[in-house]
This record gives sequence, C-alpha cells and structure tokens, in this order.
Amino acid sequence: MSELTDLYQEVVLDHGKRPRNFGPLEGATHRAEGLNPLCGDRLTVYAKLDGDVLSDARFEGNGCAISKASASMMTGAVKGRTSDEIDGLFRKFHRLVTEGPAGDEEELGKLAAFRGVHEYPTRVKCASLPWHALRAALAGKGEPVTTE
Repeated sequence: MSELTDLYQEVVLDHGKRPRNFGPLEGATHRAEGLNPLCGDRLTVYAKLDGDVLSDARFEGNGCAISKASASMMTGAVKGRTSDEIDGLFRKFHRLVTEGPAGDEEELGKLAAFRGVHEYPTRVKCASLPWHALRAALAGKGEPVTTE
C-alpha cells in the first residue's frame, strides 16, 4: 500500500473509533434519521441553521466504522457552509465514493480519505448514509432516510 493510502486508512479508523461531533445538538433547528438495513447503521443527524449558514452539526447513533467516520468528518466539513455549498460538497463526495477519484477532490479535504470506498459497493451506502440524512434534515423531511 502507498503511504497516502495508509494515511487515509488511519484517518478513517481514527474518526470511526473516536468520532467528533458525536452526541445530540442542543438548539438544533433540523434533524433526520438515517438507516442502512444491510449493515445495521442507524444514526440521527442534527443541524443548526443561522439563516442559510449551518452553524453547527452533530450526530449520534450506532454503525460501522465507515458510517461513523463519514458522519464525524462530514459534520466537521459542513460547519460554516451554506445549503448550496453543502449540496455541492455532497455531490463531490457522492461521486468520489460511487465512481472513484476524478482529480478534483481538493475541496473535499480529509473527506478524500474515502476515495477507496467505490471499490466496495456495500460500503458506499455506509459512507453516504450520514450525507443523505443531513440533506433530508436540511430539506425538512420527517421520515427516516434509508440506503435501500
């Protein structure tokens, strides 16, 4: 394995074992639940919007290391962004995990650590679940989102 691949694996494992932004969010203005029935991932994403800017995001729940790491890194990456910026970040991340690197991942920062997920189709759902839940929360959808 390359040093870069090793570094990416370390980042994902670290966030999976010690997730950041974990726990409920006091004063959340939006929330949504996500479920991956195949893997058993179940999480709730909380968001606090100030106008159109996401001032804070957190999550809680249980899941595999990939879903926890994705939620941990996502909640850090979206803070301070507008809904449109978050949607653009989601599209880049989703393309990365479904199709692989396209050479324009610099905006993803540490989220690029998920570049190898596209090689494992069942893991794509784990990595993308928090993002789908965040988008549902921001859209005000009440029903849980699922990867199925």
